[in-house]
Amino acid sequence: MRHAVVTGGAGFIGSHLCEALLGRGWAVTALDNLLTGSLENIEPLFGREGFRFVRHDVTDYIHIPGEVAAVFHFASPASPIDYLNLPIQTLKVGALGTHKALGLALAKKAVFILASTSECYGDPLVNPQTEDYWGNVNPVGPRGVYDEAKRFAEAMTMAYHRYHAVEVRIIRIFNTYGPRMRMEDGRVVPNLIVQALRGEPLTVYGDGSQTRSFCYVDDLVRGIILAAERGGTGPMNLGNPAEMTILQFAHAIKKLIPGALKIDFRDLPVDDPKVRRPDIAMAKRLLDWEPRVPLEEGLEKTIPYFRAKLGAAAEK
Repeated sequence: MRHAVVTGGAGFIGSHLCEALLGRGWAVTALDNLLTGSLENIEPLFGREGFRFVRHDVTDYIHIPGEVAAVFHFASPASPIDYLNLPIQTLKVGALGTHKALGLALAKKAVFILASTSECYGDPLVNPQTEDYWGNVNPVGPRGVYDEAKRFAEAMTMAYHRYHAVEVRIIRIFNTYGPRMRMEDGRVVPNLIVQALRGEPLTVYGDGSQTRSFCYVDDLVRGIILAAERGGTGPMNLGNPAEMTILQFAHAIKKLIPGALKIDFRDLPVDDPKVRRPDIAMAKRLLDWEPRVPLEEGLEKTIPYFRAKLGAAAEK
């Protein structure tokens, strides 16, 4: 078995990645301090051959015995609520955590895969966003702790690649959704689904004309693994190029969850990006990858998860 280490392995994307790697015959060690991750996300993996969980803060030295073929660095708060409430931890995991994870990859001669983000583009002045666009980021705004943590992580990754010859992949992840997102994480998909299931007004910020591009988590994870196995150094965008406004997305939720009430418009958060759409030409060329799951199908797979979570919460 090839051995992969996944930092942030109990998180939303990290847990799906662990599961997919196990399904492809990898042995997986998941590291997570459970600051925003949850053991519930990886509970089905306990007892499976090749899986191990270690509760660990990756801003501290990482020791993994034996051979490691790949280090997937996915540890970080990743929602606006999380990184606004945990600004120092977000900066530390982007800086110190990336340094420690790269150190492990160097020691083990493993490929290093960095989960970067479309937030590196900030509030972009070009649309769609290509990997050679340097971005429009406010480094001292409230979102800067996440944006700059990831931008620093990219710089650190490239330094290890150039100076130590570590084989690296930098993946810029665009809006991703699916089961195991936290109900209270503040992102638009869980926000609107949970509000609709509760029969509450759907919160839309600004006039809803800001755009996002939603990629189902299975598509994203498939791209991540392809990048690890085949991809170039990067950065490489992974996301769904099908762009829609937040208002259009809210109406899509209302269509799928009958009984959803009116839309409640609120002030736009500071530095909220007006457009978000990946150019995925590089991923198509190098990985032969593009999303397969249409939005409605992905939402139909996601809504039952939140319905079950709400039901379990109501029983407590």
